[in-house]
Parts: sequence; C-alpha cells; structure tokens
Amino acid sequence: MSFQPDYAFDGEPPLGETWEVAPGVRWLRMPLPFKLDHINLWMLEDGDGWTLVDTGINTEETRDAWDRVFETTLAGKPVTRIIVTHFHPDHVGLAGWLAARFKVPLWMPYTEWATGRMLSFETRESAGPVSHAFYKAAGFSGERLDQVERRVGRYGGNISAIPAAIRRIAHGDEFAVGAHSWRVIEGNGHSPEHACLYCADLGVLISGDQILPKISPNVSVWPQEPEADPLARFLDSLKRFKDLPADTLVLPSHNWPFRGLLERLDDLAAHHVERLDAAQAACAARDGDGGATAVDVLEHLFKREMDTHQMFFAIGESLAHLHHLMTLGRVRRVIDAAGVHRFQTAAV
Repeated sequence: MSFQPDYAFDGEPPLGETWEVAPGVRWLRMPLPFKLDHINLWMLEDGDGWTLVDTGINTEETRDAWDRVFETTLAGKPVTRIIVTHFHPDHVGLAGWLAARFKVPLWMPYTEWATGRMLSFETRESAGPVSHAFYKAAGFSGERLDQVERRVGRYGGNISAIPAAIRRIAHGDEFAVGAHSWRVIEGNGHSPEHACLYCADLGVLISGDQILPKISPNVSVWPQEPEADPLARFLDSLKRFKDLPADTLVLPSHNWPFRGLLERLDDLAAHHVERLDAAQAACAARDGDGGATAVDVLEHLFKREMDTHQMFFAIGESLAHLHHLMTLGRVRRVIDAAGVHRFQTAAV
C-alpha cells in the first residue's frame, strides 16, 4: 500500500487521558493484549452528558483506565448512551459493564449485537467440531489443528456480558448527539454490519476498523459462515464513503486520526487487487499438485513470522481472497481424498 496518511496529531493521549480532536469530540486510547496493542475510543459531548463510542476489551487495566477518565474528563457529567460499532471484543468488551454502571442503553447494529451474544455463549463442546472441520479443510494439521481446540469458545472471556436488549442502529440512520447530527454509514466484510458514524457539521468520520490509515482491516472467512465472500462485501461497501468531503477528519480505531479519506479508499481497493493476483499466482504454482490449500496461500501472502492470534486472522484472509477469486471465476475449488479444499486456476 502506497498511501501516506496526513496525520492530524503528533502523538496520542496517554492512558487514562483524553484529547479533543474536534469540538465536543474527545479521543482516548486503551490497551490491548495483542500485537496490535491499542484501540482508539471516542467520547461525544451530549448536552449535559457524554455519549461513548466503543469500549475496549474486558480487562482490569482497561476498567482502571476508564475509572481515571470518569474522574477527569466526565467532570461530573453522566454517560447518556453507549454506541458500539461492531461485535469484536476490543469494541464491545466493556459495553455491558458500562451500561450497567451508568444505567444507559447500548446502541448497536442488530446483527453485530446478535453475533456477539451468540459467540458469548459458545463453548469448546458446542463449537469445537465445526471449527475443527473448517480449519482441517483449510489445510491445518498437527500443532496448528491443536491450536484450534485451544481457541474455540474464548470470546466470552474477553467481554463483560453483552446487554440482553439494544437500540438498533442501521445504515442511513441519523440521530442527534448534543448540538450535532450524526449519520450511520454501514461497512461490511470486516464484520457483518459495522457502523461508521459521520458528522457533516464537524467534518468527522468515526471509521472504526472499516477504514484504517496504515493497515487493511482484517477481512476473513470464519467457521460460522464457511462459504462467505466477505471481500466482495468489503470492496462494495467502500463505495459508500466516496461522496464524503476529501478533507474529512477520519477517526480510526487503530493508529492516529488522519485526512486523505478518498485516497485511502482507492489505496485499500488497489491493495486487495494485488492480493487477489498474488493468491491466484499461489494457486497456479500448485496446479500440478492438485491445487493450493488455504495454508499454501497463507504462506505465499504472509512472509513475516506470526503469533497464533495473527495466524488465525491470516488463514481467514487467505480464504477470503480465494473465495472472491471463485466469485470472479478465476479459481475453482476441489476437495481431495482427505477432505482438504484445494484451489486451482480456472483454466485447469
């Protein structure tokens, strides 16, 4: 990717502190126990209170950091509502804790809420067989397949209990936060119905994970929907942001706020065109052996050393590119005698 973001700030707020990025919009960062070690969260002045956008993962360190924010930035004002962009634990992880603490509603896309609720009740016993079969078909074996067993059913441990009821938000919805109107723009592919929030008054887009300045969001096929083509949905949803002003201030969930939205949209699309070509080349290289597995493609696309967390994202991304190549008619899938899915170039 060649895009160079025009960062709006030099640095980031220290843990437990907030910075104003636009009138009535404050930025805070929370730690994550992953290679990607932080998440950006947002506070919106809402009349006599504050609306929170995303919540951080459910850890003691994050709860302690929120306590420091409550003692300082809130300045005695209450939290009025919590908006969560999507179901991933770093975004919804403390929504239940915060909603119960302040007795306020959770606003969230319905499919994101339902997915999070469903995953929170999964166990190794209930989800293990499906996950095992999915990753075995992708080409996992040995230690990699053993790691599947250790990861299944972990979602619930990273979140506080997701509230049993929500206020649904959906693409095109508009609502007031304090003196300003915000519009929901739905993104897809990274998650089912990712809610981005745009305020024309302020020229600000809270992009969540959908549009990041330096990395492409993870777009993966997961065991719960093994035949999905999430990359098609991701690329299509990028078009919904093309009519926003070029100087829009983008507030992403990772890295720093930036400008250059329209160039970044083009860059993300071009990046995936390159990855599709590389995935197809990996299949062509194995046509004589019956086709490439998703693991073969993973090893072609991702040259760096990865931890377990990153490897599961990488296999999901490899499958996403393979499935989109099938949609485009550029590769076909066959199943070998061991039940492993192999991908061949369509001319074979």
